[in-house]
Amino acid sequence: MPGTRERGRAVRRFILERVDSNRKSIAQLTATHFDISRQAAHKHLQRLVREGLLTVEGTTRNRRYALAVLHEESIFVPLTSTTAEDRVWREQIAPLLSDLPQRAKEIWQYGFTEMLNNAIDHSSGTIVYVSVERTALSVRIYLIDDGEGIFRKIQRELDLLDERHSVLELAKGKLTTDPDHHTGEGIFFTSRMFDEFYIRSGEVFFSHQNPINEDWILETSPLSGTGVFLTLSNDTERTTKEVFDEFASGADYGFSKTVVPVHLVRYGDEALISRSQAKRLLTRFERFRTVILDFEGVEQIGQGFADEVFRVFARAHPDTELVSINENAQVRAMIGRVNSTG
Repeated sequence: MPGTRERGRAVRRFILERVDSNRKSIAQLTATHFDISRQAAHKHLQRLVREGLLTVEGTTRNRRYALAVLHEESIFVPLTSTTAEDRVWREQIAPLLSDLPQRAKEIWQYGFTEMLNNAIDHSSGTIVYVSVERTALSVRIYLIDDGEGIFRKIQRELDLLDERHSVLELAKGKLTTDPDHHTGEGIFFTSRMFDEFYIRSGEVFFSHQNPINEDWILETSPLSGTGVFLTLSNDTERTTKEVFDEFASGADYGFSKTVVPVHLVRYGDEALISRSQAKRLLTRFERFRTVILDFEGVEQIGQGFADEVFRVFARAHPDTELVSINENAQVRAMIGRVNSTG
């Protein structure tokens, strides 16, 4: 049995980890979880407020708690021919994170410098606004530039029908509009390293969340330029090496495997039935040795869609392995049907 001090630390950790998603009910949730009275739970909440780790608003009955922002700093980075992302990191961002565990600092260095470099090289903007927020549990960094907008630029450069198609291509990885100078890996790996990774540009919002590995496209109010939002737990167990290893294989240790959320091909609630939808999904698959097709959230696929992916493409590209996961019985049956035709 843990001692009183250890139990108290466990209670307060529980509160900090869950308060932002349970702002009004955190006292009851804590009391139930630890089998203590609500009065005892409130004492822990009050201590966290006194220590400055939580904020509280409202009267007793409508009291709402939230993680306090312990430190907030904003800087403006001009986008010029001499702007260097490593120097901005070293001189202005790293000192704000110097007390974090090494694995967290390594992830932040990779993600921040990759995202700032994208703005420098691709945005055609003049400035990037950077905001750093720290709480007791995590760090959040925003980078917002005043450039063309990432989804619009990808749409224009790749001659895509819609800005939302840009998100699908980003989710695959190995996408760049400047192949002579970039590999197209930065956004993909950054999205896999952070707890929360969001991009807003134009009227499109793209999010990837770990460890649940969920990708979403939403329509949102217009945003000029590009906004990138990164959040990471200070005590993350993730490492940059583990993320790179997950998607690398072969003697060259290259970026050879990707996971593609199939539902990103859809517009709204439309069904995935046509060969043109499948061809949009299949774009650039031949650059990978293994493509894992994640059918989470896809209720059904048509015969034409399945045939184009699992028979036509597979036959034309034998060096690219297609692996399907999270498919329901109906999707699995359709895949089996087209495979059985040879």
